[in-house]
Amino acid sequence: MPPLEKLRHRARRLQSETYALYLAARDPRTPWHAKLLVAGIVAYAFSPIDLIPDFVPVLGYLDDLILLPLGVALAVKLIPRAVLDDCRQRARETLKNEKPVSRAAGAVVIAIWLILAAVFVFWGYRTFLGVD
Repeated sequence: MPPLEKLRHRARRLQSETYALYLAARDPRTPWHAKLLVAGIVAYAFSPIDLIPDFVPVLGYLDDLILLPLGVALAVKLIPRAVLDDCRQRARETLKNEKPVSRAAGAVVIAIWLILAAVFVFWGYRTFLGVD
């Protein structure tokens, strides 16, 4: 298999595994500590704040290349096998037919952008027009 094809395969597998973990975190059969770990992993993965900032040469990407996969591996070990197998199957079926959509996440992102835009407009108005 060519290197680029290997990379695509791994990316698809990671996408499926991540979605399976998301489904497992929502499953009532999953222990609370596994749910907490999955929530932390997802929050860290999407957070703009890293333990080691990405602009630090070489070390900046170590957290993405080492910490996240270790967290995923630990989460997989904490989730019961039957739950994980069910969630992996559901993830494969969902990703094969359609892309998962979270309207709530979209609404949160849009709200954040609107708030930031309002703050910048207010700041610009006060700064450049000298209004106190």
